[in-house]
Amino acid sequence: MTTEAATRRLTGAPCWVSLLTHRLAATQEFYGALFGWEFRPGPQHLGPYRHAVLDGREVAGLGEPAADRRLPVSWTTYLATEDVDATAERIRYCGGTVGVGPLDTGGAGRMALACDPQGAVFGIWQGRAATATAAAGEPGTPVWNELITRETHSAGPFYEHVFGYESQAVVSADFDYLTLRLKGHPVAGLHGVGNALPREAGPRWMTYFAVSDTDAAVRRVEGLGGHVVRPPRDSPHGRLATVTDPGGAAFTVIRPAPEGIGADTYE
Repeated sequence: MTTEAATRRLTGAPCWVSLLTHRLAATQEFYGALFGWEFRPGPQHLGPYRHAVLDGREVAGLGEPAADRRLPVSWTTYLATEDVDATAERIRYCGGTVGVGPLDTGGAGRMALACDPQGAVFGIWQGRAATATAAAGEPGTPVWNELITRETHSAGPFYEHVFGYESQAVVSADFDYLTLRLKGHPVAGLHGVGNALPREAGPRWMTYFAVSDTDAAVRRVEGLGGHVVRPPRDSPHGRLATVTDPGGAAFTVIRPAPEGIGADTYE
């Protein structure tokens, strides 16, 4: 697991996660009950937007897209950059697309939304990092970000060229995984799942949120109207489960192991 000091200002480090939903009020109620988040207004550059706050710290964003924007209902990982416009040009040069922006966000920073060549949506962010997504593992905070894609050998070069990652492959005959590193620190992962990738969903970034008890969190998700995609299971980095909120946005809850997340294998 990386620390905030090690990753928050490095180009390519995950620095924010945000969910666009067509049911903003109901989605706030769900995550507020699940993680104990409170909410306050954020920038309105893409429509109504709220910052999720935990113990006085901004940890995520929830927004409702403008009526003329067809954006997926999913959690989006934002990657830090010192120059959004230059990074947007590199994305295009390397075969990706930029769908929104670059644009200013009311003085807080500058952002864009992009897709990699396989279609996975991610954000790029220039400005003050509101949170580090690999913080100390406090329940209710994002602790890891992972691209779920068909094959890492297709997706990996794009992210390496755009953000300068050093990648380290998991050595396994039946497990396709790359750990992305910046200055030696693991900051994110690429998980190739082959034909297990749902055709209707396509490649996507997955956010992992820390919880104190994975099984209890899953029961809470179901009680609040969410669904279980993969039930609780143990891994080298903690006990985890993949779920969706009532609107269909997938995320993973994990009780991190003492050594944290971001080592060289993941399950």
